[in-house]
Order: sequence, then structure tokens, then C-alpha cells
Amino acid sequence: MSGDERTNRRVSRSVVLPLAEIELRVSRSSGPGGQHANKTESRVEAVFDVEASTALSDVQKRRVLAKTGPVIRAVAQDERSQLRNRELAIDRVVARLAEALHVERKRVPTKPSRAAQAKRVETKKRRGETKRLRRVDDRE
Repeated sequence: MSGDERTNRRVSRSVVLPLAEIELRVSRSSGPGGQHANKTESRVEAVFDVEASTALSDVQKRRVLAKTGPVIRAVAQDERSQLRNRELAIDRVVARLAEALHVERKRVPTKPSRAAQAKRVETKKRRGETKRLRRVDDRE
């Protein structure tokens, strides 16, 4: 891990998040684990305050607030190690932030190609012919 990765985390091409903006809280992990789980504080909760962030522009803050709310929170208690859980929690906050910053591209409607139109008409003709042959002709 380079020095830059210890202090900053890249969220997208335009956003680099200083890790100082993510508040980390530790507590004892729940569930089984015996004495180790009872004595060590390996559960990590990472909290990112969107409105107080200096890494996000006003437009980005509005987008994130609309999608996730004022606070992005992630908890990790998967591993026995507090250090590993800290990395997992930070990664989860960064992933949620990246997802909230993602802008869906506007769909550009396209017309069906000439070949697609011809194929559609040919299929309709074939289907109509099949149905016509099934008819019982009562008129004769």
C-alpha cells in the first residue's frame, strides 16, 4: 500500500477522498468467538458525512444526498483483525459513495434498421399465412 493510499482513496476519476473525512468507530464484535471476541474491539463502523466533505463539489454533494442521505455508514465485523475490518469498512463506504456518484447515461433512442423492419414484416407475413392455412373455409 503506497503512502497516498493510506491517506486518500480514489472514488472515481474526479473524486479522491481523504481518509481523514471518514470517521471510524470500533466496538466489540457480536456472535461467537470465545475469549478473543469478548476481549478485542474488532468491529469497525465507518461513517462519512456528505455535507461536511471537502472532496465533493456542490453538485456531487446534491447527487449523493439525493441517493443516500446525509451520512454514508458501513460496518465490518467479518474478520478477527480490527485492521482488516477497518479496510473492509472503508472500502464499503467508498463503494457506496462511488455508486451514489454514478450518473446514468441518457438513452439515445434509435430507429430500427431497414433489415430489422424487413425481417419483422416477413415474420408477420409468414405468421399470417400459417393462420390463413389453418382456417376452415365455410364459404365454399
